[in-house]
Amino acid sequence: MPPRSKRVRTFDPARTRAAVLAQYRHVREAVSQLTPEQSAAPTRLGDWTVRELVAHLSIAVGVVTRALELPEPTRLELPLDAYAAATFAGAGAVDEAAHTASAETDPDVLFARADRVEEVLATVPDERLVPLLPGAMSFADFLVTRVVELVVHTDDLNDAGLDVPIDPKALAIVTRFLADSLAVKAPGGSVEVRIPPYAVVQCVAGPRHTRGTPPNVVETDPLTWVRLATGRADWATEVRAARVSASGERADLAEVLPLMG
Repeated sequence: MPPRSKRVRTFDPARTRAAVLAQYRHVREAVSQLTPEQSAAPTRLGDWTVRELVAHLSIAVGVVTRALELPEPTRLELPLDAYAAATFAGAGAVDEAAHTASAETDPDVLFARADRVEEVLATVPDERLVPLLPGAMSFADFLVTRVVELVVHTDDLNDAGLDVPIDPKALAIVTRFLADSLAVKAPGGSVEVRIPPYAVVQCVAGPRHTRGTPPNVVETDPLTWVRLATGRADWATEVRAARVSASGERADLAEVLPLMG
């Protein structure tokens, strides 16, 4: 099992389940109304059109049901704080699966399995272990990763011209998860990263701040942080555009971003 970080945030399972459902419903309604022109629109994700992105979302949510059809693992293998780093290894398989699924059928058929998510969330206990390619996770932690998928890709859909709401509670979970992932990847206490109103973390090795105004501070809004942490935005560009405020000689996070593949 990967080593645990010293400070691991606990996400309330009931709030996580509610966030999955809320954001999934927003996405599902938008997908049901897609026109052929919208489906064919390009996205910021390489050669993916909206159709490939929708196919990926159907897989990302549908795996909640699919994983539970497999035998339960005997031990935890992937703690939540190790998940972000584990995503880099599977990027190629994710791309291939999205292309394959999008070519085979229409979005409504793709979402047939994902549409069972509400039924599953009402019956599966938080501690149930779920088999995944990166390693077995608890169901409660796995659902946090599904909130991440839903929010990040909702923002991708909106960048491609759609207008899908982002649930505030879901955005809060994703912001905090990615802030914690930064602290895991760049442990330390020399930089304070603020993402109001949802998260504050200390990171980056160096002199630890104890009181008063920290000498190295980064501050940004939740969606800009999500885009930076997942490779949708460039650090220098966001700083120049004043969407990121970075003060202090250590307050440059370019070398540790993105946090997810």
